[in-house]
Amino acid sequence: MAEKRDYYEVLGVSKDASAEDIKKAYRKLALQYHPDRNPGNKEAEEKFKEAAEAYDVLSDDAKRKRYDQFGFAAEGAGGFGGGQGFSVEDIFRNFGDIFGGRFGGGGGFGDIFGDMFGGGGSGGGRRVERGSDIRIRMKLTLEEIMSGVEKRVKVTKLVACPDCGGKGAASEADIKTCPDCKGTGYVVRTARSIFGITQTQSPCPRCNGTGKVIEKPCRKCGGSGLVKAPEEIVFKVPAGVAQGMTLTVQGKGNAARNGGINGDLFVAIEEEPHKDFERDGNDLIYPLFISIPDAINGCEAEIPAVTGKLKIKIPAGTQSGTDLRIRGKGVPDVNGYGRGDLHVYVQVWIPTKLSAEEKALVEKLKGCPSFTPIPSKSDRQSFIDKIKRFFR
Repeated sequence: MAEKRDYYEVLGVSKDASAEDIKKAYRKLALQYHPDRNPGNKEAEEKFKEAAEAYDVLSDDAKRKRYDQFGFAAEGAGGFGGGQGFSVEDIFRNFGDIFGGRFGGGGGFGDIFGDMFGGGGSGGGRRVERGSDIRIRMKLTLEEIMSGVEKRVKVTKLVACPDCGGKGAASEADIKTCPDCKGTGYVVRTARSIFGITQTQSPCPRCNGTGKVIEKPCRKCGGSGLVKAPEEIVFKVPAGVAQGMTLTVQGKGNAARNGGINGDLFVAIEEEPHKDFERDGNDLIYPLFISIPDAINGCEAEIPAVTGKLKIKIPAGTQSGTDLRIRGKGVPDVNGYGRGDLHVYVQVWIPTKLSAEEKALVEKLKGCPSFTPIPSKSDRQSFIDKIKRFFR
């Protein structure tokens, strides 16, 4: 799977570029890589589509904000893609003054962009089909989340028919220009009213806006151009993802009719419980139980890390409930902003059963001044603060 390029890199603009700068950059690339100027050049066609995808996200304030925050993992914050097809007008609706002509009319815009999306003629504005999205769930271990991981999944999805190459026809000769819309993909209806003559334009019902009809459908796919088949998909899960996030593998959803744009694969993240740690955002929590003598005298303890072991010192006089923070040993931030911390919560183990000899030893300590509770004001306040945090 080809590595996706950053959308700002695709358009050649900085991350603080204005909406006008983004529009100008896209206009330049659209003209440079349009198939009419690069006939038969697949690389130019891919760059044209890549630029359209980048513009679709960066020209929308909400999508751009999510992309800036989460990158290609932005689907956890709402996603980029819809499930519907879109027309050339949807992509270039802001450029009527640049490319000339009226959307869906003769000449100008329609002539420039018509051929790319389904044929010649002066109509333009043909609909581009978009395949439906696929949603799956994926369980990840804390170890995988800490470092990031490459995953392989096998999904059964709609793909281009191998017999007809996705055209839906037994041969190229069986694909004809739609006689109703004359290949434009749209029909115009004229009506008289008290306000005069009005015209409305809508996708051609016979060809569904493609401008083409199939006289002899492919036997394998029945003319749809699509069949179901298993496919192995490889994608990278970035370090620091969390339960509830959704990753998007763009273009790996169901294929579309008439050679349109594939849908996306949405991967919902589920985090498996860990035997040692609890996760709180990017922080990890580990409960450490120590004996009364170790709490009094202090000790050195070995605790697990997600990878390997850590040795920590327990200071003499450590109280139960003490939080020993180890900075930078938590989960990496999914956006690359450092790492969380590891919180070691110390719990002093109080035995519930003692032998007669042990009871006698404890009884001897009972009257010692050091074992008489005399909490200071700060001790009391610290305890109250912990209780407040607990109930919040």
